[in-house]
Amino acid sequence: MGNLVWHEYSRLVALTASIYTVWASFWGFFYRKFFWDFVNGTLRDPGGIQPANQDAFFIMIIVKIPIIQIITMLLAFFIIALEFPFPQLKGLAIYRSIPFRIVMLFFQAFFCILFYQGTNGAIWSLVAAGCYTRAQLLGETMTVAKDNKGKIGRA
Repeated sequence: MGNLVWHEYSRLVALTASIYTVWASFWGFFYRKFFWDFVNGTLRDPGGIQPANQDAFFIMIIVKIPIIQIITMLLAFFIIALEFPFPQLKGLAIYRSIPFRIVMLFFQAFFCILFYQGTNGAIWSLVAAGCYTRAQLLGETMTVAKDNKGKIGRA
């Protein structure tokens, strides 16, 4: 039996989470719902849960103007370009940085959890961040990234 290469597993989970996040953001444009409206909401007989007045900011940036969905989609496209990898990113330091990937996945999870369709993407982004953290703690290095150091645009 071999050893699990944590950063490779994390890369695949992060790709899956980011692709799901792009899809969820797309659906978030059409079916806009603030996920946490049930926390302070009021249950009304006709109409279901009505969000509280203190949630007006989130209703504005998620339901009325889909700013969170746009930010989430752009962030997910960037993570896909980083994980796949996009040839122009292969020689850069951000491609070789595991902590940078962890931070980006946490940001993706934060933005995903705000709208209803992005909850699964948030969960899998946190799983990928946890696996990258495990790889960092084990001292794994990305040999492919070291081999590509300084070779911008070459595959």
